[in-house]
Amino acid sequence: MSEKVVIEIENLTIRFNLANQKVDNLKEYIIRLIKKELMFQEFLAIKNLNFQVKEGESWGIIGANGSGKSTLLKVISGILKPYKGKVKVKGSIAPLIELGAGFDANLTARENIYLNGCVLGHTEKYMREHFDEIVQFAGIEEFLDSPIKNYSSGMKARLSFAVATMVQPEILIVDEILSVGDYAFRKKCENRMNEMLSKGVTLLYVSHSLEEIQRLCTHTLWLNKGELKMIGKSKEVCNAYLTEMKRLI
Repeated sequence: MSEKVVIEIENLTIRFNLANQKVDNLKEYIIRLIKKELMFQEFLAIKNLNFQVKEGESWGIIGANGSGKSTLLKVISGILKPYKGKVKVKGSIAPLIELGAGFDANLTARENIYLNGCVLGHTEKYMREHFDEIVQFAGIEEFLDSPIKNYSSGMKARLSFAVATMVQPEILIVDEILSVGDYAFRKKCENRMNEMLSKGVTLLYVSHSLEEIQRLCTHTLWLNKGELKMIGKSKEVCNAYLTEMKRLI
């Protein structure tokens, strides 16, 4: 295993401002904003988090809903900026965070494959060369010319994963979007991720399935209300998390 650190999180804090009042329309919002009558409550989604990920490691991120898992992935992906602290990332990232992100709902799957490829920096020629590979992996041959808005959550997840993993990134970030897929496709994705890991790709994987976390990830980070609860080998952290969840039932 390489000793090269590819993700370094140092004293990371993420803050959101939650509105205390209900504002029903844009006009009222602007008026209150000008009059400085908008009141916000500070919410810290991540609190003073520190950890490092080395090249080729596979990390699971677990915790209850609202614990900051997806927020952390968005910061590492560059979608959100830290309120405090530093995030250093070395390497190309393929983020699979929000279902359907990068797709135009009114365009067909065929059109969206080229659009998404363009967003990822690929040429039209390159996408033509890999088009059949993407379609076959996603298993959407019969629905290529249907608008994405008519796709189920599972079909969107298939297409997102197929496009994002067409080229091997240095860092693959996967949120819970694969949970909407059927069993056969989840296994297919798991096999591809294992293949990528064998070639040195670094993985960050968020899931509520502790079994999947332990199969795919050697290390696990447990977040609780934005704070680091435990970090270490996946089996130890998952067992501790499961014990805590059973105690709370």
